[in-house]
Amino acid sequence: MTVRSRILVLLSAVVVLAGVALASVLHASARADRRDHTQAGGPKVTSGEVTLTAPGRMVFRNMAWGPHRDELTTVPASDPSGPRTASGVKCLRFYAASGTGVCLQAVHGPVSDTYRALILDARLRTTAHYDVPGIPSRARVSPTGHFAAWTAFVGGDSYAGTNFSTRAAIADTRTGKLIPSLEAFRIIKDGHTYRAADVNFWGVTFAADDRTFYATLATKGHTYLVRGDLRARTVTTVHTNLECPSLSPDGTRIAYKKRVPGLPKDAPWHLYVLDLRTMRETPLAEPRSVDDQAVWRDAHTIVYALPGDYGADLYQVPADGTGRARRISSEAVSPAYLGRPRSPA
Repeated sequence: MTVRSRILVLLSAVVVLAGVALASVLHASARADRRDHTQAGGPKVTSGEVTLTAPGRMVFRNMAWGPHRDELTTVPASDPSGPRTASGVKCLRFYAASGTGVCLQAVHGPVSDTYRALILDARLRTTAHYDVPGIPSRARVSPTGHFAAWTAFVGGDSYAGTNFSTRAAIADTRTGKLIPSLEAFRIIKDGHTYRAADVNFWGVTFAADDRTFYATLATKGHTYLVRGDLRARTVTTVHTNLECPSLSPDGTRIAYKKRVPGLPKDAPWHLYVLDLRTMRETPLAEPRSVDDQAVWRDAHTIVYALPGDYGADLYQVPADGTGRARRISSEAVSPAYLGRPRSPA
């Protein structure tokens, strides 16, 4: 074979390989495009208007792959797996009440990411923003919308172990005043002022009086439910072995995760509900370990996230310990159920 023939064969092979590669790319692009628009058989997601004053709707972070991944999206609360309307606003964690939202975001930099908390109005416009000193973890808004809280990991990135540090902050959404850390509050434990270098707080949840809140306090290898007073700037221990509390709509019960002996170290929790009047604990009918701050859909139903194929899926379970858990929405996390604005109790 002459040199000219060899060159022609080589060029032909290159052309064939280039054609195969181009066809593969076009095929993959077409599949990706279809996936972006159909979410690979999952929920349909389209751009549209999202507000925080539409009773009967759920707003959450969309985890489905495609152009709207990580955006706040909305669906009817009665059809949580239905078509989604995407807002264009991206959040890692989110919550809303009475037309006010809190969105914890990553700010991508040339070397590393930083994080911030945005206070959002009913049309998802930013009214205030605050630096967050670590990886966002939990977010809540008071029933009146007057206060927002968030938790971040400033050391470590999981609640399963003991070698981590958190920072819980509360902002007044009307004045902009920030309490950068609950560690500034006086701790009352067993009736006495308590101080320790290893104190951590996380998982704030608010009552409707614009004064009372609950949170997790960790110290000396133990966790406690604490009741906080925003005016007195105190937190008082209420119960033991309780993490990520979520106050019921009527303010009488706490949904939470509890460490159960015998479970794996990386998945040690079971969901419970605590009656604040009797201190009676009720285990819920979710057999898996839940690492989330659950949400009350209503007075009878708890909603929470579990790991899924695209990050997380949402499940619900009865709050009285009966029934069974069931998935209500795939590729979703950080739900907030919208209702009518509430005034301080």
